[in-house]
Amino acid sequence: MGEPRTAFVLAGGGSLGAVEVGMLQALVERGVMPDLVVGSSVGAVNGAHFAARPDLAGIEDLASIWRSLRRGDVFPVGLLGGLSGFVGLRSHLLSARSLRRLLEENLPARFEETNIPLCVVATDVLSGEEVHLAAGELVEAVLASAAIPAVFPPVALGGRVLVDGALGSNTPLAAALKLGAERLIVLPTGYSCALPEAPASSLAMGLHALNLLIARQLVVDLERFSGLAEMVVVPPLCPVRISAASFGQSGELIYRAASGTRSWLDGGGLKSRQVPRNLMPHEHSSKLPKRTMAEDAHVTPARKHGL
Repeated sequence: MGEPRTAFVLAGGGSLGAVEVGMLQALVERGVMPDLVVGSSVGAVNGAHFAARPDLAGIEDLASIWRSLRRGDVFPVGLLGGLSGFVGLRSHLLSARSLRRLLEENLPARFEETNIPLCVVATDVLSGEEVHLAAGELVEAVLASAAIPAVFPPVALGGRVLVDGALGSNTPLAAALKLGAERLIVLPTGYSCALPEAPASSLAMGLHALNLLIARQLVVDLERFSGLAEMVVVPPLCPVRISAASFGQSGELIYRAASGTRSWLDGGGLKSRQVPRNLMPHEHSSKLPKRTMAEDAHVTPARKHGL
């Protein structure tokens, strides 16, 4: 028998999507490659770039994009637009023009141009159905998958009105299984588990709440689908003090995730079938010591929580 058909499954998570870049870097360094890439929300953004350029040079370019991003590059704040959404003149608060431009500059035009088969997941805003997109216009599909409800405009595609894939499938395991994957390597972003205080802005609070939902649903889905395929979950970072709406520390997240994933691989992580404990609800001391990048390089993220 040959190797099982392997899918990389990338979850949503706002600015914590930088974590997935570090995970990809470590996996590809060790020769771990997928036959299929499936992504939802920011996982669709990262997954599309990786599927188009599935090598270390492509990942480094993706890392460079993340390091250069600032909140306004993704979430441009406009008072007029925000008021229009608030009073019901339009269905969203922010324009997706900046995100569209970013995608058009860095992704192929069509799914058929990627080097690894790709599927991105969106949600039908009327029925709530999970929608799998794997052919045709790539940028439109990724915009749909990343269209956070009430924040970005929904995307009309294929006769449907689509929004963020995180609503229909927070971490799209079902899509990977439907496409014939026999081994799923899941790359979750995790969540901001060690914030010193509650998010202050509505955007930060909404993204944080969505990430909590994603982490909980992933645990449920892993149990639900456990008998259908081999499932491996790369441990997300912990502790994370960075808001899911903050893009200023992407370089640190990438560095920590790559270092932690290398340590996890060295410890036989690909043979583990356990759900990382830092996806579960947990607390941290309010006096967590600050760690340096050098320290994080020698600590497996799954061990860095206060359970």
